Amino acid sequence: MPLLDTRVPAVVLRIDRNPFHHGTLGAVRSLGRAGVEVHVVADTAGSPVHRSRFVHRAHTPPPDASPDAVRAVLQQVAGRIGRPAVLVPMDDASAIAAARTRDGLAASYLLPELPGALAERVADKAELAAVCAAADVPHPLTLIPDSAARAAADVRRLGLPAVAKWSRPWLLPAGGDLRSTVLVRSERQARELYLRTGEAGSRLLLQAYLPPGQDRDWFFHGYADRSGAVRAGGPGRKQSAWPRGAGLTAVGRWTPNPQLKELTERLVGELGYRGVLDLDFRRCGVTGRYHLLDFNPRPGAQFRLFEDGAGVDVVRALHLDLTGRPVPDALPRSGREFVVENYAPLAALRAAPTGRELAWYAPDDRMPGWAMCGLWGRHVSRRLGQRLRAT
Repeated sequence: MPLLDTRVPAVVLRIDRNPFHHGTLGAVRSLGRAGVEVHVVADTAGSPVHRSRFVHRAHTPPPDASPDAVRAVLQQVAGRIGRPAVLVPMDDASAIAAARTRDGLAASYLLPELPGALAERVADKAELAAVCAAADVPHPLTLIPDSAARAAADVRRLGLPAVAKWSRPWLLPAGGDLRSTVLVRSERQARELYLRTGEAGSRLLLQAYLPPGQDRDWFFHGYADRSGAVRAGGPGRKQSAWPRGAGLTAVGRWTPNPQLKELTERLVGELGYRGVLDLDFRRCGVTGRYHLLDFNPRPGAQFRLFEDGAGVDVVRALHLDLTGRPVPDALPRSGREFVVENYAPLAALRAAPTGRELAWYAPDDRMPGWAMCGLWGRHVSRRLGQRLRAT
């Protein structure tokens, strides 16, 4: 009997227009290799994802992240598929929209039993401070200014540099110069950011800065099943990031860390959370405590790092649980690495005695890797041209 119920298709949903979202390709390959029919609802026209042999069919994504728009598109896709499917949101906006419209999708999609407001609450970076306080999980001191003057006063209190974040980054306008997270180095910069609150679409929060360093950046991916048990996934250490020091994981390693598992289970129990989760932690260099920085209610882009010895990752665990199959006990593969080739090309070439997976290239699915090389080359050339013209 196959590991997954191959009679039940999957729909991978992403609203974010990033063409180089390797997590989407990871979900397509994970389910497709298990024999599941995979549909992709995302903008894949300029992305290597659509070149994967495991994509059964690509569908046009919703025009925006509103629950009504997402529900309308997903219902059209369901009509084409003709039978219930497991829904796999791959970004915060799609995870939140799917949770908020769960009742309207229940006839066509299998989804975790998650209260509609919970995904939005944990993804909101301003709300996360209260979530951590309730669960007794360390979190950087966070202040939410109500004026430009207060923003300047708050960074004086926190000390410079401080971290500025928009509480709901999925609402930031596409193509603009606002970034979800910025390192603030002056009171003037804090005031100017606050004055752009209307443009950003959500509250500005200011946070104490925990400097990066060796062995300080960690993440935990997991799946909370219908009983609330955290299955699949595990703790990982960020070996390198892009951009350096504060960006996404370019190289990650599966590394045992019982403290992160305990913190994750405490959060899941406190919240009653169900489904896939991706948590980002930073260890304080002074106290040694792990502070939760982000709670993402969906698979992280590097989730394929955590395919265990039983062949289960968090996306397969989702499919297993929602189709009524047991999720096998985890068989960790400590030391396994995940490398994003366009951000860490040298790491992709070095030996990996404990195992490694590349984000784009795979021997059984070569076309996305080849397509990425060409698309990434053009992307870098275009960005360099823009910078030269700006100087």
